[in-house]
Amino acid sequence: MTLSVAVLMDPIGAIKIAKDSTFAMLLEAQRRGHELHYFEQGDLALRNGEPWARIAPLSVREDPQGWYTLAPAQWRDLRELDVVLMRKDPPVDAQFIYDSMVLEAAQRGGVAVINDPRALRDCNEKLFALEFPQCIAPTLVARDAGELRRFTKEHGEVVLKPLDGMGGRGIFRVKAGDSNLNSMLETLIGGGAHGEGRQLTIAQKYLPEISAGDKRILVVDGEPVPYALARIPQGDEFRGNLAAGGRGEGVPLSDRDRWIVDQVAPELRRRGLLFVGLDVIGDYLTEINVTSPTCVRELDAQFGLNIAGQLFDVIEQHVIGNRNA
Repeated sequence: MTLSVAVLMDPIGAIKIAKDSTFAMLLEAQRRGHELHYFEQGDLALRNGEPWARIAPLSVREDPQGWYTLAPAQWRDLRELDVVLMRKDPPVDAQFIYDSMVLEAAQRGGVAVINDPRALRDCNEKLFALEFPQCIAPTLVARDAGELRRFTKEHGEVVLKPLDGMGGRGIFRVKAGDSNLNSMLETLIGGGAHGEGRQLTIAQKYLPEISAGDKRILVVDGEPVPYALARIPQGDEFRGNLAAGGRGEGVPLSDRDRWIVDQVAPELRRRGLLFVGLDVIGDYLTEINVTSPTCVRELDAQFGLNIAGQLFDVIEQHVIGNRNA
């Protein structure tokens, strides 16, 4: 069965193929004989409510000197495609939301959009984890500086971060009484540190287990990949994000990791989230990444896996199910 598979992503010419999970998906789709197509945010349109995009045929290869070829792009009705991989990186800003609405129109026309556009809108990667209170560390979401200071004092040491960040950007570790706390709050909430700000901020109790790594657990249609990538902070850095210099080390899932997946998986399936990355520090779930989860290539390389193959097994089953519905 040959499928027409399109990907909406950031510019393909700027990726690092050795670490890019979207590239792994494209390689796997091509290996299976599927037709590949490429477009970016600026290529989307609605024509009288119908979803269109300026789409370029794409081929990929495992070559760091030249990993893709694009044919001339043409405007096409998105409903002519079988699959769209929505792999645009955060932030989930207004334009991202509008893109999801165009893709939802394509979904209504029978296209399998991975992940579900409504779920991409509804499941903020920081806030979604709070739907599973049995899995998380003490957490506060607020835009009031006084409330955030109270939480910091209560727990002694916390991590503060914005709701729309990625790659470790904008994250602060702070202790109660730190003279820099007010400045951090001003930066995050966007208002005066002594009153209500404009931006909601998330505060989580600091987990010293971060020294052993912030584990990324990949979940395909509710089933966990049996190994996680522990992103271990280096030097004086407290962030484990690979983009912040963390070192990635593959580790088997623990019983607690599998319990967390079991808690979350039914809701992931219900919302049509086929490919998700759970972030776990110690015994606690900290984030649920739904937009463009990474770490596929690192885990494949360390353990001889084919995670993109697992994903495409599921995608092909979904497309067959849609056609038979």
